[in-house]
Amino acid sequence: MQLKVKVYSDGAELSAMKAVAAKGVVEGFTTNPSLMKAAGITDYLAFAKEAVATFPDQSISFEVFGNTPERMLAEAKVLAALGKHVAVKVPIIRASGEDNAAVITALSDAGVHVNVTAITTLDQVKLAVSALNAEVGGIVSVFAGRIADTGVDPIPLMKAAATACHAKANVELLWASTREVFNIVEADETDCDIITVPPKILAKLPKFGKDAFQVSVDTVKTFDQDIAELGFTIPVEGAPEA
Repeated sequence: MQLKVKVYSDGAELSAMKAVAAKGVVEGFTTNPSLMKAAGITDYLAFAKEAVATFPDQSISFEVFGNTPERMLAEAKVLAALGKHVAVKVPIIRASGEDNAAVITALSDAGVHVNVTAITTLDQVKLAVSALNAEVGGIVSVFAGRIADTGVDPIPLMKAAATACHAKANVELLWASTREVFNIVEADETDCDIITVPPKILAKLPKFGKDAFQVSVDTVKTFDQDIAELGFTIPVEGAPEA
């Protein structure tokens, strides 16, 4: 199946980023504070500089850590200066519930490529789009996976988000918080421009398009191999050995 959506790797382990890049399946990278915590990153700026040096020609997103407009603006300028392909991630709202539209507009008008993140509603999508400068462009990241985690189908929102994003020049819609390989198909079908995929899901891409019967056969082979390695048996009186 030929897909239009661009695949970005989502993570903060440089070794994993290099591994997926070597396979030629991704066109960019995204990170966030939670991923950095999981990866054990202790020096954010050092990691960011090394990542940009390693992938100088690919889009890579780094998120601000500040929780005040002034701090976010200052941090964003530091991150944007790391490289011409760097996108600065700014959450659509702060923990207080106040929006960051003014911050996003100020950065976008200053020529910073902003990746507006942590979006879960259509109103937030529209706010992000209106805050971005069409000449500079930007990314609108909707957390489809986290929406699905609440028991709500994210597809209607993603379709509406695509319409809203593509009404302004140079604004791209990103499907975030990917949970399974099929999300890549869903992102493509809902006209998303980008989907971020963690390495553990990228590792499943060789299975893409595999025949369903072969999947069944391979599953049973895995069961048999694990049983043999564990030495499991179920004693059955009078029955021949398997």
